[in-house]
Amino acid sequence: MTHSFSKFKSGTDIRGVASEGVAGEHVTLTDEVVERMAHGFALWSSEKLCRPVSELTFAVGRDCRISGERIAGVVTRALASSGARVYDCGLSSTPAMFMTTVDMGCDASVQITASHHPFNRNGLKFFTRDGGLDHKDIEAILLYAEHNDRPAVGDGTIEPLDYMARYMEHLRDIIRRGVNADDYDRPLIGFHIVVDAGNGVGGFYEQVLCSLGADTAGSVCMQPDGMFPNHIPNPEDEQAMQSICHAVRDSHADLGVIFDTDVDRGGAVDASGNEINRNRLVALAAAMALEDAPGGTIVTDSITSAGVKTFIEDHLGGVHYRYRRGYKNIINKALELTAQGQQVPLAIETSGHAAMKENYFLDDGAYLCTKIIIKLAQLRRQGRTLESLTEDLAEPVESEELRLKITDEDFRSTGERVIRELSAYAESDPQWHIAPDNREGIRVSFDKDSGDGWFLLRLSVHDPILPLNIESDAAGGVAVIREKVLSFLRTQDGIELPA
Repeated sequence: MTHSFSKFKSGTDIRGVASEGVAGEHVTLTDEVVERMAHGFALWSSEKLCRPVSELTFAVGRDCRISGERIAGVVTRALASSGARVYDCGLSSTPAMFMTTVDMGCDASVQITASHHPFNRNGLKFFTRDGGLDHKDIEAILLYAEHNDRPAVGDGTIEPLDYMARYMEHLRDIIRRGVNADDYDRPLIGFHIVVDAGNGVGGFYEQVLCSLGADTAGSVCMQPDGMFPNHIPNPEDEQAMQSICHAVRDSHADLGVIFDTDVDRGGAVDASGNEINRNRLVALAAAMALEDAPGGTIVTDSITSAGVKTFIEDHLGGVHYRYRRGYKNIINKALELTAQGQQVPLAIETSGHAAMKENYFLDDGAYLCTKIIIKLAQLRRQGRTLESLTEDLAEPVESEELRLKITDEDFRSTGERVIRELSAYAESDPQWHIAPDNREGIRVSFDKDSGDGWFLLRLSVHDPILPLNIESDAAGGVAVIREKVLSFLRTQDGIELPA
């Protein structure tokens, strides 16, 4: 039997339908398909590392999705049948699976996760010591899988490994050293910090904080539940952020932290119950990163606010490099600029993916929140608050995102055409100021008498969607800018506009 495996590629991950339960969506990540993918990864790893599979060690972890145990079992057995040594790590965060390559000597690792996607979805995410795989690597793995190539049958081993215990101690050590309190072993005594794990695997972080002396009463959604009964485990989701905001206010906590399902993303809430998310999270992370890298470059995705650029460059003395949406895109750009000799301490996407150079440019929500907690403790000793770090950040009066559906089958060509023609239109109108530092889609700003703000129209990384982000520094400005853009888009075929 042959399969068309290209449909499983989702950026730098593999994803598909793994469980029944949603009308019209049937399981595509069957045991056979997953087994072929695991064999494909074994072959790719052997080729990449120039060693036979029998000499390789893999770690396999999973988030709490209802299909996770089944898929992880297939992957571990397939890798072992190829002759490899396999650590079965059970419930794990995605960053922890990367860390097995750092301090456990694993040659590669696999995390079974589909991030914040619905309960019936799942996927595979791969790491080597160099980090997460790129697009071309995923394509190569899927080609191996599609053509049913597999390593020679071997006699490998499967060993259970509670790596999360080791990873948690790693985070505790970072906090102990960073806070450096009189009570070195319990530096968070006197701090009240609540956690919202979204019923994903992030509940371990509450244990980290408790063991360091923090009061975590009021934490919510701690129990792993692959049906996600309370809210979508996604720091970008409004309901999820309201959950942690309410938890902070109700418990009168000093801080709240929230994670997505597999903890590669994080967000926070200050003592007043206000979100530290999206632009504000970017600003806070940049403020912390530039303390030890003055004048450094902060790489962000394309939709960051105009106020973020001003904050990074005028208030922090750094350089803002706005790049394409997609966490792997910004990480790769940070690695590229670093290789060119630039000082790049941070790559961060407004979704909550934050990768610091000091942490292998790994997007790790728990590490980001750990840095925030350390800074909270340091500032308290100075009589300051966390909010003081971003008090100079100018935030827009209004903001909006529209997701315009592309109806043509060849959605990529249509989306590129629309952006190209909109760019030509903008160049012909002196009121439309095209941003000189934009590297995705088209970003245009307007003066005070024309909307006092900006818009960004780009093509979605994966979907037949043209996201339109608009911000304005004036009440009613978003509506003015929206109408300017839509008046042009009404002349274009192949896209569905709002009423």
